[in-house]
Amino acid sequence: MNVPLSILDLAPISAGSDAATALRNTVDLAQHAEQWGYKRYWVAEHHFVAVASSSPAVLVGQIAAATERIRVGTAAVQLGHTTAVAVVESFGTLAAFHPGRIDLGVGRSGQRRAEAVREKPKEPKPPREWHEIDGVVIPAPFDIGALLRNPRLRARMAVLQQPEAVAPDFADQVDDIVAMLNGNYEVGTAVPGAGTGLTPWVFGSSKGQSARVAAARGLPFVASYHITPATALEAIEVYRNSFTPSPFLSEPYVVVSADIVVADDEPTARRLAAGYGHWVYSIRAGDGAVPYPDSADLPPLTDEQREMVRDRTATQFVGDPDQVAGRLEALQRVTRADELVVTSVTHRHEDRLRSHELIAKRWGL
Repeated sequence: MNVPLSILDLAPISAGSDAATALRNTVDLAQHAEQWGYKRYWVAEHHFVAVASSSPAVLVGQIAAATERIRVGTAAVQLGHTTAVAVVESFGTLAAFHPGRIDLGVGRSGQRRAEAVREKPKEPKPPREWHEIDGVVIPAPFDIGALLRNPRLRARMAVLQQPEAVAPDFADQVDDIVAMLNGNYEVGTAVPGAGTGLTPWVFGSSKGQSARVAAARGLPFVASYHITPATALEAIEVYRNSFTPSPFLSEPYVVVSADIVVADDEPTARRLAAGYGHWVYSIRAGDGAVPYPDSADLPPLTDEQREMVRDRTATQFVGDPDQVAGRLEALQRVTRADELVVTSVTHRHEDRLRSHELIAKRWGL
C-alpha cells in the first residue's frame, strides 16, 4: 500500500494572468484535491515574486472554508518575518474555526543565512559528484551564496521586517511556539492558540539547523527534495538519527516533496514541463520567479542557463502516470518517507488539475 500523498501549492501566476486568478485557481485545486483523496494541502510563503501565496495564514483560512475534510497547512511560515506569538495566535484562530484540520508548518527565512554569507563567506568545498541511489537522482548542490549576496534580494528581505529588527534564532522561535501551544509560555497564555492541539511541522532542506531542531523537539520533518535534491537525504538522515520522542511524536515522521508534471502520455508531459527550467532560472538569476511561462513561446535555454538549473530539471518527475508513480515510489523507498507531497506547476490551470488528478488515481488515493 502506498503512503499518503499531499499537495504543495505556491498559487503560481501564469504569464498573462494575475494574482486574483491564481488564488481562485488554488482554491479550485484544493477542492478537487479533497475529492481525489489527498491527505493535506500545503501553501507556501513567498514575497515579491510571481506567486500569490504571500499571506499563507489568510490563504489557509480561505481554503479551509471552501473545503470540508482535507487538512490545510503552511509550507512554511517563514519565522524570520514574524513573531512566534503572531504565528500561534493566527493559527490558533484558524484551528478554532476548523478544528482538527490545520497544520502549522514553519521554516527558517533567509535573513540570518544572508548575514552569515556576507560576514564570513564559506570556504570552497570539493565538488560533489552526481549519483543515483536506487533510481533517485542526487545532483551536486547548487551554491546559493551569490543569490544571498544579491543586494536586490537583501533589500526585499529587509522590508519584510520592522526597521532595525533582528531575526531571532530559529530554534528559539520554535521553542516559544511549542511553549505557547502547550500553555506554559512564561510570558503569558496565547489566546487563541494554547490548547488547540496544533503540532508544529518543521520544513528543511539540509542537515543543518532545521533538521536538528525538528529531531531534538520530536516534531515531524518535511524535507524539500523538490528544491534542494542534493541535500534532502542528508537532512532526513540527521533528523532520524537525532530524533527524541516528545508529546507530539513517539517516533520520527518524515515527509518528502517532489516536483511533478503528469499527463496522459510522456510527450505531452514533456511539452507542459518545458517552461520549468526557464522558471527556475528566473529564480536563481537573482530577481525571483517570473510569471510561469507558456512553453509554446519559449526560446531554448543557453548552455550556461541549462547548467544552472540542471539539478532541478533532472529531479523533476515528468511523464505519464506510471512513469511518475515509479519515480515517486523510488523516492519513498530510498527516503523511507511516511508521506509524500507533490507540487505541479504548468502554464494552464486545467493542465495542473489534470496532473494532480492523474497521479492521485494512479497512486490509489
